[in-house]
Amino acid sequence: MSFEVFVLLVVLALAFDFMNGFHDAANSIATIVSTGVLRPHWAVIWAAFFNFIAFLFFGLKVAATIGKGVVDPAIADHYVVFGALVGAIAWNVITWYYGIPSSSSHALIGGLAGAAVAKGGADTLIASGFIKIAAAIVLSPAIGFALGIVLTIVVAWLFRGATPRRVDRWFRRLQFVSASLYSLGHGGNDAQKTMGIIWMLLIYARMSSSQDKLPFWVVISCQAAIALGTLFGGWRIVKTMGQRITKLKPFGGFCAETGGAMTLFMATGLGVPVSTTHTITGAIVGVGSAQKLSAVRWGLAGNIVWAWILTIPASAFIAALAWWLGRQLI
Repeated sequence: MSFEVFVLLVVLALAFDFMNGFHDAANSIATIVSTGVLRPHWAVIWAAFFNFIAFLFFGLKVAATIGKGVVDPAIADHYVVFGALVGAIAWNVITWYYGIPSSSSHALIGGLAGAAVAKGGADTLIASGFIKIAAAIVLSPAIGFALGIVLTIVVAWLFRGATPRRVDRWFRRLQFVSASLYSLGHGGNDAQKTMGIIWMLLIYARMSSSQDKLPFWVVISCQAAIALGTLFGGWRIVKTMGQRITKLKPFGGFCAETGGAMTLFMATGLGVPVSTTHTITGAIVGVGSAQKLSAVRWGLAGNIVWAWILTIPASAFIAALAWWLGRQLI
């Protein structure tokens, strides 16, 4: 692999990271925008700042999982990385265009799997890594859902004697805290996935070994890319996440964001690359369900679940085609 190709793939990885922030900006800001606590342009600035500083609070376990725990590092050449990134970016563009809150994380996982299998067959996949990710697909929205319900019930009991106006005033302030925590979790988990891809490239190019620490320039550039993506925002998805699933007030927004943040903090600490989209959607549905089952638009929620199911196979298929195309062009 020439140095020019290496630079091209790093730029493509950072483009995916930017798209990740752009696509998933709704996860960080939908609730605080839909409740009217912050105007959209201030909300994205708030979220982008906490996306950027997330590396100060988390280790790099998720980056290690992506870089060394999903596909055999020996098979992960520049063609595989190219296919994985093109597959993930293409699926993100498709789902963004149609306003579907799919998972950028699982698009990347599907892209890696599709490109690796196209090159060397199913044996190139690391079973333990995929089992961990498969479990997270189910558990992250389930945990977000459960925490959304529990927090809604607990907070409602704590403020049972307060007037609606007082509750609204308190939670308008508290949503600044919950939104910042969620954005920290988003930046901490999602930016590390791109770090893992670049780490994979560094190992393949023999610029680093699997025992070396990840260079700081990779960390800071990935955090900056996802923050810039969030800053530009994914407005098509904000409406789906913030209003179409269920109507949220500051009280509900706080509970959803806090439940989502708790889930992301736990997953990032364990090195599990979870979907921030799945997590916050589960938390929002949990909050709506705790208040009134009919408050949730279950048909829309079901459509989103179908998008989740399709993400890995669809991005894998595109990545396999991109791997073949990369072989012809690079």
